[in-house]
Amino acid sequence: MVLKQGTPGASANNATDAQAFVQFCIESGVLRFGEFKTKAGRLSPYFFNAGLFDDGAKLGRLAQFYAQALVASGIEFDMIFGPAYKGIPLGAAVAIELARMGRNVPFAYNRKEAKDHGEGGTLVGAPLKGRVLIVDDVMSAGTAARESIALIKAAGATPHAVVIALDRQEKATEVDEQGQVRDVDHSAVQFVQQQLGLQVCAIAGLSDLLQYLSSQSGGEIASHRDRVMAYRQRYGVE
Repeated sequence: MVLKQGTPGASANNATDAQAFVQFCIESGVLRFGEFKTKAGRLSPYFFNAGLFDDGAKLGRLAQFYAQALVASGIEFDMIFGPAYKGIPLGAAVAIELARMGRNVPFAYNRKEAKDHGEGGTLVGAPLKGRVLIVDDVMSAGTAARESIALIKAAGATPHAVVIALDRQEKATEVDEQGQVRDVDHSAVQFVQQQLGLQVCAIAGLSDLLQYLSSQSGGEIASHRDRVMAYRQRYGVE
């Protein structure tokens, strides 16, 4: 399917693939449980670190999950953009996997600092043009998406969609006029969809993680369910 602007959540992979992805992340040590402080200052009972997809086999399997989610979403795009830094290997891996599946699309990425020699500039790879798909790991505040959108528009292309690995499905935060951080009623994904007008596709979401934890009959993994559920009840969005 194709997710339309304004839809409350991200379009996701089918349930079987989402559950397989959660299991893969746990087994790979990418998805961990404990107590982790988020950028918003919350104490989260789980942490997703895409930097731990740290060998060829893991990165290749991850790319398969991304490609499957994109095919299931029905989102159309002309090229891939990987924002620095984590988005660079993710975008490259997805481009390789799509080519293996018979869909060869151009790929580009950016540098954090402009290069003052050689080809110069901040953009590397194929020229940005047409409908651009942004590949990233998670979306905490939508900041990275806004930066990518600005780069893509400045190059004369159209920021069209974003694909992420995990949708945390929790309230975003903003700073009010008094400088206080407060929760808002939408998630970062919903902000990108509703305010920035991009389609968003996620391999899995927090609801998939809870479903996986609930399916475990016992043991250490199942023991984390109640804490993750309590976190969602406090900070989650519909």
